This record gives sequence, structure tokens and C-alpha cells, in this order.
Amino acid sequence: MTHQMFSPTEMGELTIPNRIFMAPLTRNRANPDGTPKPLAATYYAQRASAGLIVSEATQISPLGKGYIDTPGIYTDAQVEAWKPITSAVHANGGRIFCQLWHVGRISHTSLLPDGQAPVSSSNRRARSKTFTSNGFEDTSKPRALEGDEIAALIEDYGHAARSAIAAGFDGVEIHSANGYLLDQFLQDGANDRTDAYGGSIDNRMRLTLEVCDRVIAEIGAGRVGIRLSPRGQANDITDSDPHGLFSALYKALDTRGLAYLHVVESFGTAGDEKGEALIRTLRSDWTGFYIANGEYDAERSAEAIRSGHADAVSVGKAFIANPDLPERFRTGAALNPQDKDTFYGGGAEGYTDYPFATLGRGDAVAKAA
Repeated sequence: MTHQMFSPTEMGELTIPNRIFMAPLTRNRANPDGTPKPLAATYYAQRASAGLIVSEATQISPLGKGYIDTPGIYTDAQVEAWKPITSAVHANGGRIFCQLWHVGRISHTSLLPDGQAPVSSSNRRARSKTFTSNGFEDTSKPRALEGDEIAALIEDYGHAARSAIAAGFDGVEIHSANGYLLDQFLQDGANDRTDAYGGSIDNRMRLTLEVCDRVIAEIGAGRVGIRLSPRGQANDITDSDPHGLFSALYKALDTRGLAYLHVVESFGTAGDEKGEALIRTLRSDWTGFYIANGEYDAERSAEAIRSGHADAVSVGKAFIANPDLPERFRTGAALNPQDKDTFYGGGAEGYTDYPFATLGRGDAVAKAA
């Protein structure tokens, strides 16, 4: 089992050295203008032994922002600030995709230009919170995107994808999960539109597929992945027929030759048999490279890959505390404890100061970054 986790394979246009991927992890350590700070080069370079790093969620436009101190990928300054980070990852043998993000209604007026309202598929307020300068606050009431705004939104995704490649990323992941903007169009618990982007399953899938096609046109399908969360669970998102919706979406995406499908299989809901059955049933609707995410440790990761359920597994919080996580999985070394108080915001503490299992390895990576 261990051998399969650490055997190289092809994924889109990349050859990846192992099947333990670093999941996207919001850390709230960017500058107010959305430029990542220089310390991020050390943070990501330390974790370059992942088969693939998916960056922290990175907004595609000013209106895409939903949390304080998160990075963007839409200005020249942001592109330039990402370049040393991607270079440090590559110098340490890694691969990194940029996760393209628009939060939609999971935002607050204090975070948006001129105090604007967030935008969404409808004007339904999410029963959720976001992270502002005052700490966690209730999200603000959104307004529904107008039809003529949607074309500009799709172009924002294309521009962000082009910018990510210019910044040195190996590809991009379209964030269409966890109750953010594209998911707000997909799931009827948030979408009550009556135009071409609401109502039927085909209509609700339209925006995600149009964004996907626009990004493919910009950088090629082999450098594009997408993240979905069929079980809902996050940010007040629900659907009346998740199997019908996501089966149709998996099948539509499967025709596009994407590098991968990245699925949030659980969100702290172990034991939900109905949700677990949904994930298993949907799996047959996707024939390409499949990344499983959600509470995967070394044993579950090995089994998912051995059984053929997944081609790779992405791990989140354990990668925060263990920059050398693939090596720890391979050798059975103990994992560092996680300091949850430093997950969001701050500086080096809880960010770049977690020890490697091999003494001195972290220092060598820091110097390379």
C-alpha cells in the first residue's frame, strides 16, 4: 500500500512524484492589498515534498474577497509577489497550482471596495460567519448578480488563470466547493434565479461549466483542476437533489479533459452513511484523475489509493503542522501537534516554525527559499 502512495504518475500535463497532496489552506497572512508576504515562500517551499501543493484560496477580483488578509491573483503587484513563492517551491522539487476563488455571499461589506454588498446567485443571506478585522462576524446580505455582470465575472476567471501562469504556477484549481460563489449557483438552497443560470440542473451548472471552459481556453485543460463538495455542509449550502446535480456535473466535467477532479468528501461529518454513499455512487461518473479530501490519515490514504477509489489524496491541517508530511506517512514517524490558535493570521509562529522529522531539513529548505 505504501508503495502506491509514493509511486509517480501522470496528472494532466504534470508528472507527480507521490499521491499525497497539500490541500488549499487559508492562513490569513497576506498584505491588505492581496499581495502574499515574503514569508510565504518559506512556508510553501517547506511543503514542496507534496505530490502537488494547491495554494491557499486566492481571490480573482476585489469583489471575490471574503476574509481579511487573503491573497489575490488579479493585479500586476500580486503576480510579482507570487513569483518568488512559486520559484521557491520549484527550487525544492515541488509543483503548485493556484486555487482560484470568489467567495460570493460569504463576505462582509467591510472587506469589499467602497463597502459594497457581496454578490451571489440570489439575495439570500448565508447563515455563516467570515473573518474580518473584528474577528469572526456574520456575513453581510448579498445582492444577486445581474445577467450582464456574469460575462465579466467569467472573464475575471480567465484573467486570473493567465495571471497565475505568469506568476509561475503550474496550473490552477477552480474553487467550486464549500458554499462559495460557484457553489451558490450550483445548489438550489442558495440559487432561486429564474434566468438561464437558475432553475433546472442544467441552468445551475451553467456558470461553473462556462468558467471551466474559459479557463481551459486560457491555459489548456491539462493545467486545470476543479474542486467540488457534493455533500454541502459548509457555509449554509444545500441542494434538494445532490445526486442528480453532481452526477450531471461530474459527467459534464468528465468530457473536458481536466487535469483532475478534487472532491471534499467529508467536512467533519464522519458516520453520515447517506453522505458517504453519495460520494461512492458519484465516483463512477468521473473517469479522470480523482483527488479525495477529508479526514485522510496515512492508513486511509493508502487504502483509498490501493482500492482505486482515489488517484491521490489531499491533506489539510496535518500539512500545517508537518511540512514533511509525505515522509512521515512513508516512515510512520509521529506527527507534530497542531497549534490551532495560529491557524489564521499572525507571522512565523505556527506557520514556518514546525519541525521536520529529519533534523536540519527545515533549515536547508528555508535557505533555498
